[in-house]
Amino acid sequence: ARDMQDTFYVARPDCSKLPRDELVERVRATHEDGGDTGSTGWQYRWDRDLAAKPVLRTHTTAATIRALAGHTQGRPGKYFTIGPVFRRETADYKHLPVFHQVDGIIVDAQASLASLVGTLQAFYKKMGFAKVEVTPSFFPYTEPSAEVHLYLENRREWVEMGGSGIFRPEVTLPVGIRDRVLAWGLGLERLAMMIHGLEAIGDLYFATMPWLREEPLCRS
Repeated sequence: ARDMQDTFYVARPDCSKLPRDELVERVRATHEDGGDTGSTGWQYRWDRDLAAKPVLRTHTTAATIRALAGHTQGRPGKYFTIGPVFRRETADYKHLPVFHQVDGIIVDAQASLASLVGTLQAFYKKMGFAKVEVTPSFFPYTEPSAEVHLYLENRREWVEMGGSGIFRPEVTLPVGIRDRVLAWGLGLERLAMMIHGLEAIGDLYFATMPWLREEPLCRS
């Protein structure tokens, strides 16, 4: 989610305690002008009060950053996480307000955009999808950025599966990582819907007993 309208804000408590002032100041500087990262930041006025508002997480990238903070600089690494996320989106065949995101990163000084595209294409092709498309996009914390699309045969349309890119210095340098970091966040339910030939991702949560009895994955 890139916009505030995508976010569920928590009513109680309506304010959370931020960490020590020194860290808060570093976050502000990094957001506004890049701080000491050598990059430009996001060129806006960071709002301390807004940052203190509790929200339901819109992505699992916080877990990714925690993994990066514990990573040893100079060594290659791969980290993955799966967790529930929450978005204020209208429910339809490919959207739910609660779903699971698959987050992954590859830390490698030699990594490139070509490495990222190849990894994503190989992943989906091993899942049985012949038509995989990776297109340029925009996400605040990666540059360059790309979206992954799969072709949904029964609807004859391309469906976005998630976002990806190379983490910006504002994301990696504050936790001591100078190597390149390839990152992606993919929707689990959309993938499951397509693999099992369902009409909508909601069918995963409102499945009928006959379907559960016959579906191989559910019987294993």
